[in-house]
Amino acid sequence: MFSLCREDAMVSRDGVIAAYMMANRRHGAIYIGVSGNLILRVQDHREGRVDGHTKTYGLKRLVWFQPHELMTEAIRHEKRLKRYLRDWKINLIERANPDWADLYPGLIDPGVAWQGDHNDWRDWRPRAPDPPKRRALPKGWNPEGE
Repeated sequence: MFSLCREDAMVSRDGVIAAYMMANRRHGAIYIGVSGNLILRVQDHREGRVDGHTKTYGLKRLVWFQPHELMTEAIRHEKRLKRYLRDWKINLIERANPDWADLYPGLIDPGVAWQGDHNDWRDWRPRAPDPPKRRALPKGWNPEGE
């Protein structure tokens, strides 16, 4: 369990503060979110209790998550992830979870093997992906319109 070292470390007794990604299938629709209790939030997505993007597109598979000790860190990470290109997000998922397996069973039952040789979500840290590549602007294109 995470330590409560500051007032913004909002965590319930069994809660996991995390930025996470849900998907409906490999290379399908992706949702990026943040939660103070990842297990309960993923249950909400899986059971269709969350209206919006995840319910509309059937995003019930937890394909990536990054635990954080502080909610403010998790929110900052979520906002950063949302700015990245889709290809970078796919790369991030596939580096940690190449088969796009549902990681939820490993959260609720640490005895379930997932993520290679990691059997405990508390020890899991995704590898840092390569930064997104900038696309070249078309020749002669000027964003200021001058």
